[in-house]
Amino acid sequence: MSPLVFALLVVICIGALGFAFVPSLAGSSRADKRMKALQGDVQVRRQTVSADKIRETRRRTVQDALKQQSDALNARRAKKTLKHRMFQAGVKTPPKVWIRNCIIFGIGLLAVLVILQIPLLYAAVMALSGAYVLPNMYLGWRRKKYQNAYLDELPNAVEAIVRGVKAGMPLNDSIRLVAREVKEPVKSEFMRVLDQQSIGKSMAEAVEVLFERVPLPEVNFFIVVITVQQQSGGNLSEALSNLATVLRNRKKMKAKVKAMSSEAKASAMIIGALPIFVIGAVSVVSPTYLSPLVTTSGGMICLGIAAVMMMTGAFVMNRMIQFDY
Repeated sequence: MSPLVFALLVVICIGALGFAFVPSLAGSSRADKRMKALQGDVQVRRQTVSADKIRETRRRTVQDALKQQSDALNARRAKKTLKHRMFQAGVKTPPKVWIRNCIIFGIGLLAVLVILQIPLLYAAVMALSGAYVLPNMYLGWRRKKYQNAYLDELPNAVEAIVRGVKAGMPLNDSIRLVAREVKEPVKSEFMRVLDQQSIGKSMAEAVEVLFERVPLPEVNFFIVVITVQQQSGGNLSEALSNLATVLRNRKKMKAKVKAMSSEAKASAMIIGALPIFVIGAVSVVSPTYLSPLVTTSGGMICLGIAAVMMMTGAFVMNRMIQFDY
């Protein structure tokens, strides 16, 4: 065999071997790349599933915290004792002294009614009712006044906390700053929060004392934000900033409702005062004209019925101008 032919045969063999093995090697490389891509997709899916599980766990944690907080606050809101109502109204008189003063007021009212020659039975009923109703009305008025003053200053306090947190201050220091700088009654309430922390309570437990004095939805919002952030983390400054916006919007809505209901309130006051004005005018013009109403049993019954109807009408008109916002 000539060398040329032998060299040609060697080249053909090498080429055949190349065509036989190189495609399989290339195919193996493509298979490896495909396998690596699939493994990468599986890893990405696992990471996505893990992130979803973490998100779901956090969501459930937040829901549980909200439920527990809501149940605890509703239980505290259910307190209707005299001591608790006096505490919410900002009255520092002890309950025993308050009850004693109510009894003295009832006895004084009874004496005045007897001097006005009202029958003893009717005078006793009116004095007993007055000794119970009027002090409770005073407590309700003081409580509402305190809550309104608190809500007027609460958005400023929340915004001060937001500025402190954004500046890098811890939440405790921000609340301490609020307790020094803001106006009453928010100032004293946040001082109570710091006092609770000084005896070893956590921030989530300490802020709950705010709801004892002012059981309002706005205060509940603030407590829930602090509690959830303490338990599950999150951007506290953003959450409190959103809360401050919500509080200011609710304050604007409250002012709008008050402006829209002012006409109805004025009408109710005029209608309620009209009978008293007529009685006074008639008594001046003809002093003996209305005397049978207070000197006869029938007149006293008519006066009682008229008083009940007046109170019923005032209650209905008052409920007509009360709005939930």
